[in-house]
Amino acid sequence: MLEIEVESTDAYTLCRPVGELDAYTVNEFREALGGVTHAQRLLIDLSAVPFMDSAGLGALIGGIRRAREAGGDVAVACSRPTLTRLLHTTGFDRIVPVTETLDGAVQALSEGAVE
Repeated sequence: MLEIEVESTDAYTLCRPVGELDAYTVNEFREALGGVTHAQRLLIDLSAVPFMDSAGLGALIGGIRRAREAGGDVAVACSRPTLTRLLHTTGFDRIVPVTETLDGAVQALSEGAVE
């Protein structure tokens, strides 16, 4: 089961999936990302995702690509070491800033660290 929390502030739009991101739940995540790709600054918080497979990673990359094509900036927060290791191993952290905390991701967006 996957829940997706979306909230908007003056500074950014937050998309926070809660649950496993895998082949069974990826469509929900893809749809949620599709609904927020218009955001000027998108923050994706993966801290409540205990597991993500290649389908989840693909949906994440696709959502980031769509947000960037719309002119937005994106940052990812993830406090789970296994997921962070996956993001680093796959080179994902070269695409967008990946921080351990939500505050760190907010700071990356506000400093324009996203190219």
